[in-house]
Amino acid sequence: MTRPFTAMQDSAGDRTLRLEAAHKQISNAVAFGLMVYTALQIFLTMRALEELDNTLLPIMALVVLVGAIIPLYRRLEKRWDATAAILADDPPALSAALTRTRLTIWAISIGLPLLVTVAIKGLVVLIAR
Repeated sequence: MTRPFTAMQDSAGDRTLRLEAAHKQISNAVAFGLMVYTALQIFLTMRALEELDNTLLPIMALVVLVGAIIPLYRRLEKRWDATAAILADDPPALSAALTRTRLTIWAISIGLPLLVTVAIKGLVVLIAR
């Protein structure tokens, strides 16, 4: 994990480079997080939904679940850009905020599909009674 903006001096050009580097790292985390989220939805949630019904419901649910997460990731990325602009002159704070934001992205990317799968399996158990 490289943090190129922590070792830079405090000039206007360096500030721009720190912002660009931080934005790229968040954009990459969002892209990879979305791929992991989609893969987990396919392999976990789709199997749980297939237990309910063998119609198009699982595929429609996948489209809705993936489509619903994209605006959340976009908001996270926009919020990050605003945060990075404020913290660009304080590299240690920028680094800490970057770490927190990336952890948030990964927690959502991994945790939300697991939560949805557990909820669906719980509904399957309730319906089966």
